[in-house]
Amino acid sequence: MIIYNVTVNIDNSVHDEWLIWIKEHIPKVLATGKFDRATFSKVMVEEEMGGQTYSIQYRSYSRKALDLYYQEDADKLRQEGLKKFADKMLAFRTELEVIDEYAVNFK
Repeated sequence: MIIYNVTVNIDNSVHDEWLIWIKEHIPKVLATGKFDRATFSKVMVEEEMGGQTYSIQYRSYSRKALDLYYQEDADKLRQEGLKKFADKMLAFRTELEVIDEYAVNFK
């Protein structure tokens, strides 16, 4: 499984508007059919540049599914945020390969 992680720093001046927007945007990314779920988290550090930082982790079905997302959907969906928030939003993306998952089992 591949995790497609998008880390975003959003300027405080548009934070509340962006928060509403991202909660509508995440379901659009999931609707592409390339991911089975997403986790939306606040990064718990104070940034020198200011603003608030968040991470959205989309769990892709496979490498092929993620590649199809890049080919078919990514540009259009990225443009929505860029048009709306321009220089008030800084985003970078990383890919993570899940090697193992562990959980506590109290049985």
